[in-house]
Amino acid sequence: MDLIRLKNVEKRYKNGVTAIYDLNLSIEKGSFVFVVGGSGSGKSTLIKMLYREEKPTQGQVIVGGLDVAKLKNKKVYKLRRKLGIVFQDYRLLPKLTVYENVAFALECLGEKKNDIRMKVLKALEDVGLKNKIHSYPDQLSGGEQQRVAIARAIVNDPKLLLCDEPTGNLDPVKSMEIMQVLEDINKNRGTTIIMATHDKEIVNKMKKQVITLKDGHLVTNKKKGRYEDEAI
Repeated sequence: MDLIRLKNVEKRYKNGVTAIYDLNLSIEKGSFVFVVGGSGSGKSTLIKMLYREEKPTQGQVIVGGLDVAKLKNKKVYKLRRKLGIVFQDYRLLPKLTVYENVAFALECLGEKKNDIRMKVLKALEDVGLKNKIHSYPDQLSGGEQQRVAIARAIVNDPKLLLCDEPTGNLDPVKSMEIMQVLEDINKNRGTTIIMATHDKEIVNKMKKQVITLKDGHLVTNKKKGRYEDEAI
Protein backbone atom coordinates (compact mmCIF):
# COMPACT_ATOMS: atom_id res chain seq x y z
CA MET A 1 0.00 0.00 0.00
CA ASP A 2 1.36 3.43 -0.99
CA LEU A 3 1.89 5.95 1.79
CA ILE A 4 3.17 8.61 -0.62
CA ARG A 5 2.30 9.37 -4.23
CA LEU A 6 3.66 12.17 -6.37
CA LYS A 7 1.99 12.80 -9.72
CA ASN A 8 3.47 15.09 -12.39
CA VAL A 9 5.11 17.26 -9.74
CA GLU A 10 6.99 20.40 -10.67
CA LYS A 11 8.53 22.96 -8.33
CA ARG A 12 9.58 26.27 -9.80
CA TYR A 13 10.95 29.00 -7.53
CA LYS A 14 10.21 32.71 -7.99
CA ASN A 15 13.77 33.32 -9.19
CA GLY A 16 13.04 31.08 -12.19
CA VAL A 17 14.94 28.01 -10.95
CA THR A 18 13.10 24.73 -11.55
CA ALA A 19 14.09 22.46 -8.64
CA ILE A 20 11.82 19.52 -9.51
CA TYR A 21 10.10 18.67 -12.78
CA ASP A 22 7.89 15.88 -14.10
CA LEU A 23 8.32 13.82 -10.93
CA ASN A 24 6.16 10.70 -10.57
CA LEU A 25 6.84 8.52 -7.57
CA SER A 26 5.16 6.03 -5.22
CA ILE A 27 6.55 4.99 -1.83
CA GLU A 28 5.06 2.03 0.01
CA LYS A 29 4.11 2.06 3.67
CA GLY A 30 6.93 0.67 5.82
CA SER A 31 9.68 1.44 3.29
CA PHE A 32 13.15 2.76 4.05
CA VAL A 33 14.13 5.03 1.16
CA PHE A 34 17.27 7.02 0.42
CA VAL A 35 16.96 10.09 -1.79
CA VAL A 36 20.34 10.81 -3.37
CA GLY A 37 21.78 13.22 -5.90
CA GLY A 38 24.33 15.96 -6.26
CA SER A 39 24.01 19.49 -4.96
CA GLY A 40 20.99 21.16 -6.58
CA SER A 41 19.43 17.85 -7.61
CA GLY A 42 16.18 18.55 -5.73
CA LYS A 43 16.64 16.28 -2.68
CA SER A 44 15.82 18.88 -0.04
CA THR A 45 13.02 20.38 -2.13
CA LEU A 46 11.38 16.96 -2.33
CA ILE A 47 11.62 16.47 1.45
CA LYS A 48 10.25 19.99 2.05
CA MET A 49 7.27 19.32 -0.21
CA LEU A 50 6.43 16.18 1.78
CA TYR A 51 6.09 18.15 5.02
CA ARG A 52 4.62 21.17 3.22
CA GLU A 53 7.44 23.61 3.84
CA GLU A 54 7.22 24.09 0.07
CA LYS A 55 4.22 23.71 -2.25
CA PRO A 56 4.56 22.23 -5.75
CA THR A 57 4.03 24.64 -8.63
CA GLN A 58 1.95 21.94 -10.23
CA GLY A 59 1.05 18.28 -9.70
CA GLN A 60 -0.12 16.29 -6.69
CA VAL A 61 1.81 15.42 -3.53
CA ILE A 62 -0.25 12.90 -1.57
CA VAL A 63 0.93 11.87 1.90
CA GLY A 64 -1.19 9.40 3.87
CA GLY A 65 -4.22 10.21 1.74
CA LEU A 66 -3.83 14.00 2.17
CA ASP A 67 -3.24 16.10 -0.94
CA VAL A 68 -0.53 18.26 0.59
CA ALA A 69 -0.51 20.75 -2.29
CA LYS A 70 -4.14 21.67 -1.63
CA LEU A 71 -3.79 21.91 2.14
CA LYS A 72 -4.56 25.36 3.49
CA ASN A 73 -1.86 26.94 5.67
CA LYS A 74 -4.01 26.76 8.79
CA LYS A 75 -4.47 23.00 8.24
CA VAL A 76 -0.77 22.13 7.81
CA TYR A 77 -0.57 21.09 11.48
CA LYS A 78 -2.82 18.11 10.62
CA LEU A 79 -0.15 16.82 8.26
CA ARG A 80 2.76 17.60 10.61
CA ARG A 81 1.17 15.59 13.42
CA LYS A 82 1.33 12.50 11.21
CA LEU A 83 5.03 12.74 10.57
CA GLY A 84 8.38 13.34 12.25
CA ILE A 85 11.23 15.41 10.84
CA VAL A 86 14.95 15.14 11.57
CA PHE A 87 17.34 17.85 10.38
CA GLN A 88 21.11 17.96 9.98
CA ASP A 89 21.53 20.57 12.74
CA TYR A 90 19.51 18.82 15.52
CA ARG A 91 17.48 21.95 16.46
CA LEU A 92 17.31 21.13 20.16
CA LEU A 93 16.31 23.70 22.76
CA PRO A 94 19.55 24.37 24.72
CA LYS A 95 17.93 25.24 28.07
CA LEU A 96 15.80 22.10 28.19
CA THR A 97 16.99 18.66 29.28
CA VAL A 98 16.89 15.66 26.97
CA TYR A 99 13.59 14.58 28.52
CA GLU A 100 12.10 18.07 28.20
CA ASN A 101 13.20 18.43 24.58
CA VAL A 102 11.41 15.22 23.63
CA ALA A 103 8.35 15.96 25.79
CA PHE A 104 7.91 19.51 24.47
CA ALA A 105 5.82 18.68 21.40
CA LEU A 106 3.48 16.42 23.38
CA GLU A 107 3.01 19.13 26.00
CA CYS A 108 2.04 21.55 23.24
CA LEU A 109 -0.63 19.05 22.16
CA GLY A 110 -2.00 19.02 25.71
CA GLU A 111 -1.35 15.33 26.39
CA LYS A 112 -1.62 13.96 29.93
CA LYS A 113 1.54 13.93 32.04
CA ASN A 114 1.54 10.13 32.50
CA ASP A 115 1.06 9.53 28.77
CA ILE A 116 3.87 11.96 27.97
CA ARG A 117 6.25 10.23 30.38
CA MET A 118 5.49 6.80 28.95
CA LYS A 119 5.96 7.95 25.33
CA VAL A 120 9.12 9.97 26.04
CA LEU A 121 10.85 7.14 27.92
CA LYS A 122 9.93 4.68 25.14
CA ALA A 123 11.29 7.00 22.44
CA LEU A 124 14.53 7.57 24.39
CA GLU A 125 14.90 3.85 24.97
CA ASP A 126 14.48 3.25 21.22
CA VAL A 127 17.39 5.60 20.48
CA GLY A 128 19.56 4.29 23.33
CA LEU A 129 19.47 7.39 25.54
CA LYS A 130 17.29 6.43 28.47
CA ASN A 131 20.27 7.06 30.79
CA LYS A 132 20.65 10.68 29.61
CA ILE A 133 17.21 12.10 30.42
CA HIS A 134 18.56 14.77 32.79
CA SER A 135 21.42 15.89 30.53
CA TYR A 136 21.38 19.13 28.54
CA PRO A 137 22.25 19.29 24.81
CA ASP A 138 25.68 20.87 25.40
CA GLN A 139 26.61 17.90 27.60
CA LEU A 140 26.05 15.49 24.70
CA SER A 141 28.12 14.49 21.68
CA GLY A 142 26.86 15.34 18.20
CA GLY A 143 25.68 11.75 17.72
CA GLU A 144 23.78 11.83 21.01
CA GLN A 145 22.16 15.15 20.11
CA GLN A 146 20.96 13.66 16.85
CA ARG A 147 19.53 10.69 18.76
CA VAL A 148 17.54 13.14 20.91
CA ALA A 149 16.28 14.81 17.74
CA ILE A 150 15.19 11.41 16.43
CA ALA A 151 13.46 10.58 19.73
CA ARG A 152 11.60 13.89 19.53
CA ALA A 153 10.56 13.08 15.94
CA ILE A 154 9.19 9.60 16.80
CA VAL A 155 7.67 10.33 20.24
CA ASN A 156 4.17 10.66 18.79
CA ASP A 157 4.63 7.41 16.81
CA PRO A 158 4.35 8.97 13.34
CA LYS A 159 3.75 6.80 10.29
CA LEU A 160 6.40 8.74 8.36
CA LEU A 161 9.86 9.96 9.37
CA LEU A 162 11.58 12.48 7.07
CA CYS A 163 15.33 12.91 7.50
CA ASP A 164 17.21 15.69 5.70
CA GLU A 165 20.96 14.90 5.77
CA PRO A 166 20.75 13.64 9.41
CA THR A 167 24.36 12.42 9.43
CA GLY A 168 25.81 15.48 7.67
CA ASN A 169 27.58 16.78 10.81
CA LEU A 170 28.80 13.40 12.08
CA ASP A 171 31.90 11.26 11.58
CA PRO A 172 31.53 7.87 9.82
CA VAL A 173 31.29 5.84 13.06
CA LYS A 174 28.59 8.07 14.59
CA SER A 175 26.82 8.16 11.23
CA MET A 176 26.52 4.37 11.13
CA GLU A 177 25.26 4.36 14.73
CA ILE A 178 22.49 6.78 13.70
CA MET A 179 21.67 4.56 10.71
CA GLN A 180 21.31 1.56 13.03
CA VAL A 181 18.90 3.57 15.19
CA LEU A 182 16.85 4.49 12.12
CA GLU A 183 16.85 0.90 10.84
CA ASP A 184 15.57 -0.34 14.22
CA ILE A 185 12.78 2.28 14.16
CA ASN A 186 11.82 1.20 10.66
CA LYS A 187 11.74 -2.49 11.63
CA ASN A 188 10.32 -2.33 15.14
CA ARG A 189 7.83 0.52 14.78
CA GLY A 190 7.00 -0.02 11.09
CA THR A 191 7.75 3.65 10.45
CA THR A 192 8.28 4.64 6.83
CA ILE A 193 11.62 6.47 6.56
CA ILE A 194 12.69 8.79 3.75
CA MET A 195 16.22 10.11 4.06
CA ALA A 196 17.97 12.64 1.83
CA THR A 197 21.72 12.10 1.91
CA HIS A 198 24.93 12.55 -0.05
CA ASP A 199 26.75 9.89 2.01
CA LYS A 200 27.75 7.25 -0.51
CA GLU A 201 29.17 4.84 2.10
CA ILE A 202 25.95 4.74 4.13
CA VAL A 203 23.75 4.18 1.09
CA ASN A 204 25.92 1.33 -0.21
CA LYS A 205 26.16 -0.38 3.21
CA MET A 206 22.44 -0.22 4.00
CA LYS A 207 21.15 -1.70 0.71
CA LYS A 208 17.75 0.00 0.89
CA GLN A 209 15.52 1.51 -1.78
CA VAL A 210 17.42 4.29 -3.52
CA ILE A 211 15.82 7.14 -5.46
CA THR A 212 18.31 9.15 -7.51
CA LEU A 213 17.56 12.70 -8.60
CA LYS A 214 19.52 14.73 -11.13
CA ASP A 215 18.67 18.32 -12.03
CA GLY A 216 15.23 17.87 -10.44
CA HIS A 217 14.38 14.77 -12.42
CA LEU A 218 14.07 11.13 -11.30
CA VAL A 219 16.81 9.07 -12.96
CA THR A 220 16.72 5.79 -10.98
CA ASN A 221 14.46 4.10 -8.44
CA LYS A 222 15.82 0.76 -7.24
CA LYS A 223 14.57 -1.46 -4.41
CA LYS A 224 18.02 -2.52 -3.16
CA GLY A 225 20.06 0.18 -4.75
CA ARG A 226 23.48 1.73 -4.59
CA TYR A 227 24.81 5.26 -4.83
CA GLU A 228 25.47 5.40 -8.56
CA ASP A 229 28.00 8.12 -9.34
CA GLU A 230 27.41 7.85 -13.08
CA ALA A 231 23.68 8.54 -12.62
CA ILE A 232 24.49 11.70 -10.62
